[in-house]
Amino acid sequence: MSNQNPKSNLDITHNQAAKRFEVSIDNQIGYISYQERDGKLIYDHTIVPQELGGRGVGSALVKHALDYAREQNKKVRPQCSFVSSYISKHSEYQDLV
Repeated sequence: MSNQNPKSNLDITHNQAAKRFEVSIDNQIGYISYQERDGKLIYDHTIVPQELGGRGVGSALVKHALDYAREQNKKVRPQCSFVSSYISKHSEYQDLV
């Protein structure tokens, strides 16, 4: 996989057993974890290893997770400040909250 533009070609997988969306780049794993409660997806942690910082990995993970929530007709409760910040900057996702 090319790492020239990680936003467009990340291979994000849904690890349902661990309740998280994750991506592996250069043997480093970044992920956004969630809980499901009262019909809502609670996004509680976005973890991106320092080695992958500044490459748009966290934003790509959050976008993927929010798109998943929309596909599943679920509302979102952002407990992670990164998710909350992303939603505030991208008005197209504010209806999910």
